[in-house]
Amino acid sequence: MSRMERINQQMKREISNIILQDLQDPRLEFVSITEVSVSPDFKNARIGFSVLGPPENVGEVELVLRHAASLVRKMVGERINLRHTPRINFVYDPSIQYSIRVEEALEEIKESAPFDYLNASTDDGSQDDELEDKDLGEEWLEDEDVQDGLEGGFEDGLGNEDER
Repeated sequence: MSRMERINQQMKREISNIILQDLQDPRLEFVSITEVSVSPDFKNARIGFSVLGPPENVGEVELVLRHAASLVRKMVGERINLRHTPRINFVYDPSIQYSIRVEEALEEIKESAPFDYLNASTDDGSQDDELEDKDLGEEWLEDEDVQDGLEGGFEDGLGNEDER
């Protein structure tokens, strides 16, 4: 691990502790520090954060963090031994909100799916006989399109053939 990576990790840990324990602002209760990226000259640090909760809270949390940036910088300087403590810039990281939306969409799809592909049963619990009886071992080789492809002519879906 490089020196820069160690500094980024240490700053991430300290800034998380400062926000959750030292600032004691209820608006920062559900804030997570997702990333810290210190510039090579150690003058600036980009601090990615996310907020668990409604997206409407992000603006307020970002404003509170920006107002507290100088205090956070001072506290980081007291806890981490660096020649110069970088200037802190908080930046919202939407990745957690995005992953929550993806998870909700997948759950919605799962609930609306009439067939359980993992367990090969329908929603009513009955087994799908077609899947039980079908051996897919080498059956796909008998498919006409597959055979045409194996014989040398691949079509790209636009009517163009590629001789291989």
